[in-house]
Amino acid sequence: MLCNLCPRNCNAERTDKIGNGFCKSTLTPRVARIAPHFWEEPCISGTMGSGAVFFSGCHLKCVFCQNYEISALNNGREITPSELAENYKRLEEQGVHNINLVSACHFIPAVIESFEIYKPRIPIVYNSSGYEKAETLKMLDGLVDIYLPDFKYSDNNLATEYSFAPDYCRTAQSAIDEMIRQVGNPVINADGIMQKGVIVRHLILPNHTKNSIGVLDILKERYDGKILVSLMGQYIPHGRADRFEKLSRKITKREYKKVADYLLELELDGFMQELTSADEKYIPNWDFDNNTKL
Repeated sequence: MLCNLCPRNCNAERTDKIGNGFCKSTLTPRVARIAPHFWEEPCISGTMGSGAVFFSGCHLKCVFCQNYEISALNNGREITPSELAENYKRLEEQGVHNINLVSACHFIPAVIESFEIYKPRIPIVYNSSGYEKAETLKMLDGLVDIYLPDFKYSDNNLATEYSFAPDYCRTAQSAIDEMIRQVGNPVINADGIMQKGVIVRHLILPNHTKNSIGVLDILKERYDGKILVSLMGQYIPHGRADRFEKLSRKITKREYKKVADYLLELELDGFMQELTSADEKYIPNWDFDNNTKL
C-alpha cells in the first residue's frame, strides 16, 4: 500500500512489516490500551465509561502531546482486525456507552475491516486531532456516530512550530465540515449520553490565549448550533514541550478565565474542563502487556 490516508500525503510504502510514512506505522494496527475510559466529556463517559481503543502512532505528532509515549514513540502491541472486533464485544459486555477509537486515522482500512467482522450496537466515536482528510473521512460514512475532533490552532504559524502542519487550520475546518455532513447536529438521549453529532475540543496552550480566541471565533462563525464545544484546561508540559519556552508551564487561572469568559460571551454550547484536570494522574496508564489483552 502507498499511503495517503492523512493530510501528509506521504505516498509512502506500508506493509505488515514496513512503515515508511510520517507516522512510521505498518498496516497492522498497533494499540496501547483497550479499556473503559472515564475522563471524556460527561455525555461520552457517562457512568459506565467510554470503551476506548488507544491506537499507537500519530500523523500530527504535537511536541506537547500528553500521549507522547504512544503517539510519537509508537509503543504498543500489534492487533488484528478480528482481535479488534473481539475487543469491541468485550467492552460492550462491560456496559460502556460507546466504542471510542482514539487516533485511528492511519489504521482506518483495518478499522473498517473490524466492523465488517462485528459492528457494535452502541455508538462509535472517532476521536481525532482534527488534522484529517475529508476524502478519508468519507470512508467512515455510516460507520461513525460521533466525531470528537480537536481544533488546536487558528494560527498556522503555531501549527507549524508545534505540530509541523502549516495547513492545519484549513484542513481541520474541511474535516469538521465532513464530520457534520455525516452525523448531523448533536443528539443526546434522556440519560445524558450522546448518540450522534460532533464535539469539537480545544486545548488552551500557555502564552497563547490569542490562538484560543481565534479558534472560538472560527467555531462560532462556521459551526454555531451545529456542534458542541469542549474547552480544555488540562495542559501540562509533556513530550518535548520542555524544549519550547512558551510551552514549559501549565496555563494560569488568568489565561483560562480569559478564554472561558470569551466562550460564554459567544454563547457556544458545550463543556468547560476544570483546571484541576491539569494533572499527570489523568494520563492513562500505558501498561502495554495488560491493557491490551482480550
